[in-house]
Amino acid sequence: MAASDGDGWALCARGHRHWGIFGASGLLVVHRDTGGSTHVLMQHRSFDSHHGGTWALPGGARDSHESSVETALREAAEEAAIARGDLRVQGVYLDDHGGWSFETVIAAASVKIEARPANGESIELRWLPVADVAAQPLHPGFAETWPAIMHVLRPLRIVLDAANVVGSRADGWWRDRAGAATRLLTEVSALAAYGVRALPGDNQPTRVFPRFTVVVEGAARTARSTGEIDVVAAPGSGDDAIVDAVRYAAPWERVLVVTADRALRSRCLALGASVVGPRWLLEQLPAPS
Repeated sequence: MAASDGDGWALCARGHRHWGIFGASGLLVVHRDTGGSTHVLMQHRSFDSHHGGTWALPGGARDSHESSVETALREAAEEAAIARGDLRVQGVYLDDHGGWSFETVIAAASVKIEARPANGESIELRWLPVADVAAQPLHPGFAETWPAIMHVLRPLRIVLDAANVVGSRADGWWRDRAGAATRLLTEVSALAAYGVRALPGDNQPTRVFPRFTVVVEGAARTARSTGEIDVVAAPGSGDDAIVDAVRYAAPWERVLVVTADRALRSRCLALGASVVGPRWLLEQLPAPS
């Protein structure tokens, strides 16, 4: 495992040459202002680079020891002086060419961070409204994936009906509801860091890093989490608290509710949320040690 051991040309199943022996990845930084307008940070590629003069993302070849996220963040720092601390990774979109792939790492920035050409691979970095991207002379690979990627720029919030999820397990939860809810919170915190599988459907990222809101109620209201998830202790009805979490989510967020409760499902669907059962979540949680 050596730095830059991924540098080199590879041939994909389509018969095209691509840079990156182990594939490549790029960073797509997204910012939404208070009015919900969305901008993305684009790189005007140096004329000396492959497909020079076009617009695309800071990115490059992945080394053998790197994940796609590590590669995208490293390349963005090298090419555009973008710091990891300014970003929150939302998802990874895979463009598989057969034998070679490019992964777009989508990350949110709370402000329009400053970026500048940090090496000879960029002419300029510019924030563009999403609606203006397609009008630019785009790198052919980015132009092919952009129509799909632009539809998954909205961040995902997952709202968990903790009582329903815990109740779907046969692990003695009824003897210690607060303890069972705390175990669930610990597992969800780990999952939030690792990322979840995308929902079934077209044009979905291969892995998503959502924000979690977990609603606890009754005897489980004392459950707490040390991870980066939001825990809501329902003062009354847990279902009402879940509906409120859906209703007051940011308008640009996609909201997914995890519950098997039919009445709650109908209320959440009426507000525009998607709903899945607990099995979808439980199959992704880390195995108990």
